Amino acid sequence: MPSVYDSRAETLAMMAATRAEIRALLEPPAANSAIEDGGEHESGSEFPRSRTMRLLLSGRGLGTAAALIGGLLVARPALFLRALRLIPSGAVARMLLVKGIAWMRTER
Repeated sequence: MPSVYDSRAETLAMMAATRAEIRALLEPPAANSAIEDGGEHESGSEFPRSRTMRLLLSGRGLGTAAALIGGLLVARPALFLRALRLIPSGAVARMLLVKGIAWMRTER
C-alpha cells in the first residue's frame, strides 16, 4: 500500500521536473543564437536587459503574449477591458505607427 510520503515524493519530483522545463524555456538565448535568429542586438550590447522583455520581443514570446491576451479576452472580457484602460494608448499608438512606417519603408 503506497504511503502518503511516496505520493508526496512523486509530486515533488514532478514539480521539480516542471520547474526545470519552464526554466529552460524562459532562459535567454545565447548571444550567437540571437544574431542567427535575426535579432537586432549584437553580442556586445544587451538590449533589452530584462529577460522578460527579451522573451516578449522574441517570436515565441510574442505568440505566447498574444495567446494569453486572447484567452483573457475570451474568458474574462471585463477584466481584459479593465487592464486595457491601464495601458497608455497614446504611446502604444505612436509605437505602432512608427513600426508600420518602418515596415512600409523596408517593403519597397
